[in-house]
Amino acid sequence: MKKAKPPASPPTSATAHEARRVTSYDVALAAGVSQSAVSRCFKPGASVSKETYARVMAAAAELDYIPNAAARSLITRRSNMVAVIISNLTNLYYPEALSELSQQLVRHGKRVLLFNLAREADVDQALADVWQYQVDGVIASAGLSDAHIGEFERRHVPLVMFNRAASDQRMHSVNSVLCDQRDASRMLVSRLAAAGHRQFAIVDGPADSSASAERRQAACERLAELGLPPPVVVTGNHDYRSGADGLRAVIAQLGRAPDAIICGNDVMAIGCLDCARHELGIDVPGRLSVAGFDAVEPSNWLSYNLTTLRQPMQKMAAAAADLLANLIDSHDTQAERRVFGAQFIAGATARLVALKPQPLAA
Repeated sequence: MKKAKPPASPPTSATAHEARRVTSYDVALAAGVSQSAVSRCFKPGASVSKETYARVMAAAAELDYIPNAAARSLITRRSNMVAVIISNLTNLYYPEALSELSQQLVRHGKRVLLFNLAREADVDQALADVWQYQVDGVIASAGLSDAHIGEFERRHVPLVMFNRAASDQRMHSVNSVLCDQRDASRMLVSRLAAAGHRQFAIVDGPADSSASAERRQAACERLAELGLPPPVVVTGNHDYRSGADGLRAVIAQLGRAPDAIICGNDVMAIGCLDCARHELGIDVPGRLSVAGFDAVEPSNWLSYNLTTLRQPMQKMAAAAADLLANLIDSHDTQAERRVFGAQFIAGATARLVALKPQPLAA
């Protein structure tokens, strides 16, 4: 006859502790503070005394407490996630922009959910995915139509456009942070023309890139104002190969190298530069001046030392994060547009006339 098994002993406190997740209430009891004080200690930017913070952190470490983001979002009705929609991540400018945006959003207690587009035209599918995650807001570095912006308004999802502009009809209803692409392009053409360049060429970005379109249009307008021939324009894809292919296509059309070639970004400018120097044997900048946009890190390497334009990425990212955080917290409907100027980087790939120093004010 089998003996009956003795009843299982009640779980020890350690076993019970392992059987359930430690909560903020447990931490509050151990620290001798209120549960709301514990919540404030784990909320970035919340007001809490140093003494309370130290007691809560010590109790949390002792109990191995980890805040439950999902539970907190149910209470606050916020996910603390921000979607960042960005196109063409292979462009070296975009990882820099994404890094700056991520760092600035973390300052506001937000985490980034990345939606990367192979082309700006793919934004419809990205938005369909964004709606599923119930993010607190969106920073979009991709072109959005009026219909897309209307969908944000209908869903009451805060939106900040980053280095992209809304249409004229929507300009005053959408928050945006951008670099003045037109002014930058005009400045570059003016500097090159002042140095004696007459025949220009442009290796443009993809057809669906609004920033590239702005730069190209501004360059063509400035050349016309200066009475210079219209530039030879070829289309690229913002990658290294496009720069080399673009230079060959320009030479095929002109029958010679132009005086200056402006590329839609630094990656294409580097491809153009390598092709000119190492494949075609063209003296840069003696025979051909090459310029880019964005001032990404490789453009400053000694092998390139590219003439380019730097966008103030850190300031722009901070402005975008601040704008979005304010929208999320206050639901302010007053749209704001913050425009930053580009910095001209002379580099060593273009013949330039030094600017005359301005006289000091009396």
